[in-house]
Amino acid sequence: MKQQILESLRNASTVVSGEALSAELGISRVSVWKHVRKLQSLDYDIISTSKGYQLVRSPDVPFPWEIPGRASKIHYYPEVTSTMDVAMALARDGCPDFTIVVAGRQTKGRGRLQRTWQSGEGGLFFTVVLRPDIPPALGSKINLAAAVDLATTLRRMFTIDVKVKWPNDILTQERKLAGILLQMEAEADRITFMNIGIGLNVNNHPVAEVPSAVSIKEILGQAVSRKKILSEFLDQFETRMKRKTLNDVIDQWKRLNATLHRRVKIITTSEQIEGMAEDIDNSGGLILRLDNGRTRTVIFGDCFHQ
Repeated sequence: MKQQILESLRNASTVVSGEALSAELGISRVSVWKHVRKLQSLDYDIISTSKGYQLVRSPDVPFPWEIPGRASKIHYYPEVTSTMDVAMALARDGCPDFTIVVAGRQTKGRGRLQRTWQSGEGGLFFTVVLRPDIPPALGSKINLAAAVDLATTLRRMFTIDVKVKWPNDILTQERKLAGILLQMEAEADRITFMNIGIGLNVNNHPVAEVPSAVSIKEILGQAVSRKKILSEFLDQFETRMKRKTLNDVIDQWKRLNATLHRRVKIITTSEQIEGMAEDIDNSGGLILRLDNGRTRTVIFGDCFHQ
């Protein structure tokens, strides 16, 4: 109902009467008033007069009703420990494929190797729950696909030179714009569910806490719509997943990558590896040429460009 009220107000060039909204939506004028009051409490600037209602400004908050066609599958929270935590509980409880958890702020956002992901106001933090009909061995390809689709979405929307960094970072100007985290549960040769968590620096200022990070606002010099970014990325990513083919993702990743053909350092929980990043294999593992001339494939870890 909130979505329909907002659509009516946005399509109007002047004040819309409560009577007109009541007739259009098939609810009482009192119900219209209650929904408008709720929207006002959520920071929608709606003028209420004796003649009706007029929308002046909408907040840049990815509420479910603000993402076209996805309201029933989006769970929005002003604050959570981590969208991954909420998505994990929903997935184990049987939520449908392509359920999305979005948060305005995370108090315990996670990155790789249990590192903290800074989650300041103005960023875009969300997790997508997937139930792909593929073997667990191909799960890393979905991770690469999410990175490719996020990068291409940002390049298309803002003409930013965005690159993907192995294993799952998004860079621009060699500074971190986004991070992606994959978690999944599987039984034998079948994935039960897979959660793709994304933290994207949009209108926040991450450089204060992470000097190597940057936000879209800092690059462009102006705020941009988190709602539109989320909507366009989900449309592109879901279209890919519905095709049920990941055959092209390796080549797409290579065309956008910032890691290959340069010296890197990989740090895991147990070791540190250095070498020249030569290629990625068909599962997304990074192929390194070590100093002794041998090659080694690394499947996880933090990657540092040198």
